[in-house]
Amino acid sequence: MNLLGVDKVNRRKRWVVWMLFSCLLVSVSFPSWACTAVLVGKNASVDGSVINSHTADNWYDANLRVVKGQKYAPGTIMNVYINLLGEDANPPRVIGHIPQAEETYTYFHVGYSCFNEHQLSIGESTVGQKDELSAFLPDAKGILTIEQLEIIALQRTKTAREAIKLMGGLAETYGFLPSCVGQGEALTVADPNEAWIFEIRSVGFGWRPESGVPGAIWVARRVPDDEVAVIANGSIISNIDLNQPDYFMASQNYLDVAIQHGWYTPKSGHPFNWRDAYTPRSGYWSMYSPWVRERLYYLFKTLAPSKEWDPNADVSSYPFSIKPDKKISVRDVMAIQRSTLEGTPFNMEDNPAWLVPDVNGKLMKSELATPFPDRPMRALLNIPYHRPISAKTSYTFVSQSRNWLPDPVGGIIWFSMGHPHMGVYVPVYAGATFIPEGWRNFKMERFDPSSARWVFLLAADLVNRRYQLAVRDMEQVRTSFENEWFGKQVEIEKKAVELWNSSPESAAAFLNEVTENGMKEALQKWWDLCTFLISKYMWDRFW
Repeated sequence: MNLLGVDKVNRRKRWVVWMLFSCLLVSVSFPSWACTAVLVGKNASVDGSVINSHTADNWYDANLRVVKGQKYAPGTIMNVYINLLGEDANPPRVIGHIPQAEETYTYFHVGYSCFNEHQLSIGESTVGQKDELSAFLPDAKGILTIEQLEIIALQRTKTAREAIKLMGGLAETYGFLPSCVGQGEALTVADPNEAWIFEIRSVGFGWRPESGVPGAIWVARRVPDDEVAVIANGSIISNIDLNQPDYFMASQNYLDVAIQHGWYTPKSGHPFNWRDAYTPRSGYWSMYSPWVRERLYYLFKTLAPSKEWDPNADVSSYPFSIKPDKKISVRDVMAIQRSTLEGTPFNMEDNPAWLVPDVNGKLMKSELATPFPDRPMRALLNIPYHRPISAKTSYTFVSQSRNWLPDPVGGIIWFSMGHPHMGVYVPVYAGATFIPEGWRNFKMERFDPSSARWVFLLAADLVNRRYQLAVRDMEQVRTSFENEWFGKQVEIEKKAVELWNSSPESAAAFLNEVTENGMKEALQKWWDLCTFLISKYMWDRFW
């Protein structure tokens, strides 16, 4: 029996279309589809939090909304959607249906929905898969994209293990549909006690729901409690040991597809390697791609500087996870997500093309030098592109899940709109049920000063125009804001727990007030920063 149920003639036609489509997407978009995720086990963090994070690097939906849990009658059907990411003008469209759960949980919705009321957190990073596995509409029959799977997991599960089993099982039944240039996906999945990596691949155009074979391949591996795992658009799971169910999970066909395609031979005597079997050996999404390995080098060098790391090594040379040299804080993860590959050969700010003579003829770094030169500037100065962790981002989050606090208080997403290097993280508690309008009203067509995303985009643009000077102005405002809110965290949570013990309704109202105050304050401070930067660095003031 052909496990993929592939029609060979149609497969060849689709193969040609797919190759042309892939080349077009890569030529116009690479490397804008690129997300970085950092996942910290509870014993690797300074306070026992499980810390998760994700950068949504593209033009995705960043309007943060609370979708409240509901109860449904038995037999209710749930719509399944495409176009949930919001990266283009096409609205979400129904492409299938699955049975609805009788009860759903409240969750926080964005392009890649990320958190729920039970402190379950999910981050995302697209990873390469071999072309034979790719599938896309209209010929693909799988209906579950990764962003749809995230929503379902956040609505229906409380723990990382539950989320992975649900997402994997549904994808096997209804088929996984790639939504990011036909590639596979990796998720960082965290709850107050555990941290897991979940990787999933599609199975090609030939799969049909009625075939009786799984419509996805997936594996999951738990991050040891005292270690940190990072994903930079490259697969990180290699060996799999299902005899350790506390650390590994997988689909029933995780070996079969590789064997059928000739990517693994059991008689070879070598253990099966997930990453080697399903990851391309060449091209932009391979283990050798510079935009993947350069970020990994920075990440491991930052987490464990006591070890020697090769800046030119491929992805397979890095471990699945690592025990950091020191315990990691939320602010450490924020700093990582804001990083520019500083301290490595790949930081574009350090390119010698930025050196100009001062009044005495001595070379100095230009005030225009930036780690984020746009394409025309790179072409003008002949600066090679190196993809930093902080990039053109729709939003970023760093989450805390804490097992010693009630869920509404123990869970926080520190949410940042726009470019993380030039933005600010604002606390949003799991118990919050309301997001201020300014953080959910972005429309692409026209600038709106009441929209947080527009204001943060403007601020980033203004800072980048005269980066060497303006970044100091921005950092002064940001440091003041974040110091204030981290300084108030213990006091806020003490009061919230007291309220929760006596009146959950009062606690919810208090957490809504805290969230609203922080978000409104951040928006106002960044609008004030914009007007200050315009006044201070207007171009005709400098000759």
